[in-house]
Formats: sequence, C-alpha cells, structure tokens
Amino acid sequence: MDQMMGDMDGGIGGQAGFPLETWFWEMPLCTRWWTTATVLTSALVQCQIVTPFQLFYSFRAVFFKYQYWRLLTTFLYFGPLSLDLVFHVFFLQRYSRLLEESSGRSPAHFSWLLLYAMTSLICISPLVSMPFLGHPLSSTLVYIWSRRNPDTRLSFLGLLVFTAPYLPWVLMGFSLILHGTIPKDEIMGVVIGHVWYFFSDVYPPLHNGSRPFDPPMWWRRLFERRPTREDPTGEVNNEFAAAAAPAPEVR
Repeated sequence: MDQMMGDMDGGIGGQAGFPLETWFWEMPLCTRWWTTATVLTSALVQCQIVTPFQLFYSFRAVFFKYQYWRLLTTFLYFGPLSLDLVFHVFFLQRYSRLLEESSGRSPAHFSWLLLYAMTSLICISPLVSMPFLGHPLSSTLVYIWSRRNPDTRLSFLGLLVFTAPYLPWVLMGFSLILHGTIPKDEIMGVVIGHVWYFFSDVYPPLHNGSRPFDPPMWWRRLFERRPTREDPTGEVNNEFAAAAAPAPEVR
C-alpha cells in the first residue's frame, strides 16, 4: 500500500506536495473533464440523487426509450465512494493524462481516441453482458500507453518489477486472483487498444505514412483553430512517460 501511494505521488505533477488545485488544473482538457465527471457521478450516487440503474448502458433503454445519456454515463461510474474508487480514478487520470500529454496536449487527437474506444466498447458490450464500460475504457488507455513506452520500468505494490508492456497482463492477473473470474473488461480493453496501437503506430511506417485512425479534418476544426497535417500521436513524451510509476533501482 505504501509503495502504491508513493507511486501516486510521483504521478501527480511529477513531485509530491503539489496542491490539489494545481494538480487538477495541470491535467489536459479531456483528462480533467473525464476525471471530474467520474468523481461527480459517484458522489451523486452516494447522495442518492441518481442510482446506478439510471447510468448503465442498455441497448433497449437507449434506442427504444431514448435515454441517450447512458451512452456517456456508462463510462463514468466506477462504483460508490470508496478506496477502490480512489485507485480507479488514479489509474484513469494517470494513463489518460500521459497519453494526452504525449499527443501534444491535443484535444482533437485524444478525444478521437476516446470516441473510437467508447464506440467500440458499446458495440461489443452486448456480447459480454457488461453494462458499465469505464473499466475497459481505462484498460484501453493503459494498454496503448504500455506499448508506446516499452523501456519504462514499473513496480506493482513494490513486489513485482517489470517493463511497461507487461502492465496490462499484470493487472489482468491481479484481477483474476482477486475476483476469481476472467477479467472480461480488461480483455476488451486490450483488444480495442491493440487495434488502435496497430493502426496508429505499426501500420503507418509500413504503408508510406498512411494513418487511417487519425481524426478527420472536420473533427480537428472542432478543437483546434489551425489543424495541421502533422500527427504528433506517435511521439512519446519521455518526461511524462518517466512519471508512470518508475521502479526503484534493484541492487
């Protein structure tokens, strides 16, 4: 627990002791809104203003009863206010922030990634009977970050030291041990994240720089005044990558 909390301090602004307000406003735009909405949603459920039954995704509720808000709230509810929620929010904001930072703090590129992942999860969810999709969305971001930072060393609870590409599998194994069931949410995140990673990082160098998963120009115009053809998503910001739970030196 102490090691995990120490890792959390390292991921907030890069140094301990930052005021909460400063940490909040330093988050990129999409990450800030997603983190805020997640905490507020759990608070509303805790105060019994809304119930989880009003938040989960249901094909019938959305497309026959016109409850379109469920397309969004299914990604915002991680459970009631608890220590478990704190860790979920921590992983969410950390890897969401790292990916958004590595894309040049571009709301257009990162929001397009979120839209792709959310749409894919909504399409797949009826096949696996998963009403809440925040966990697999977070797992998608973790997988993409881990593949883009293959040399970053991490530690899990101070017990296991490994490089970043193994992070999704470590979390999957921990979930399997903890709950005794196959973590379908994390498997979904890995599959969807791998498709994005392949077409954004592996495919372009093999096909003359073609990037089929780049946001279209009309989407960029919604977020950026001067959209450019240059895509910064493939560049990894080492400064932020190093903040992702670096493992202590092993002597």
